[in-house]
Amino acid sequence: MARDVRQMLQDFSGGLEELANTNGAQVEAFMNLLGAAYEPDALDLKTKELISIGVAIYNRCEYCIVFHTYNALQAGATRKEIIEAAMVAVAFGGGPSMAYSVTLLKDSIDEFEKDFQ
Repeated sequence: MARDVRQMLQDFSGGLEELANTNGAQVEAFMNLLGAAYEPDALDLKTKELISIGVAIYNRCEYCIVFHTYNALQAGATRKEIIEAAMVAVAFGGGPSMAYSVTLLKDSIDEFEKDFQ
């Protein structure tokens, strides 16, 4: 059964905002870390998002898969690049990583790529 990946993305973003109301310092520290890690330097943003997809697939983090697929597409990644990044994760993570690649990752690409065409 396909998940509503757009709702998952909204739930994640909304959850961060809600948590910031009670744990602002921790959420701010996390967001600052993300900002610094994703600032283009030797690697551009698209490459960093593709790495993030591989890590998310390997770790089976559903919200990370959705979030970073959206961000990778926004950064200009193609379906082929995203799937190739996922296949590197599958080489390390085996069947569970493949399962997330052919379901949640596919659903995320299918839903979000039209936003950036």
